[in-house]
Amino acid sequence: MSAKMERGEGRMSKEDRMDKDGRDGMDGEERGGRRGGFGRRKVCRFCADTEYVMDYKDVRMMQSYVSEHGRIVPRRISGNCAAHQRKLTSAVKRARNLALVGFVSSGA
Repeated sequence: MSAKMERGEGRMSKEDRMDKDGRDGMDGEERGGRRGGFGRRKVCRFCADTEYVMDYKDVRMMQSYVSEHGRIVPRRISGNCAAHQRKLTSAVKRARNLALVGFVSSGA
């Protein structure tokens, strides 16, 4: 490592970062990338349980798919399939128009 970097001055050059194998010594966290790992695949709740019916009048179910800021939770987070996410979005919008679910939360 250079003397400047040891004193905390300036930016680290590529040569300073390289280790003896020719790879930079930074792991994924330092580069801004995601660390490895193998997450569990999310499963659509509506596909998994056919008895679980999507209904715009079911306020408790609608609230679980609306964030605290009033936004509809996206598919990549909720784990729904595309078809059920479209149905869910229209159901939440219906519930909002009937004032069953708020457009925004009553925040503090």
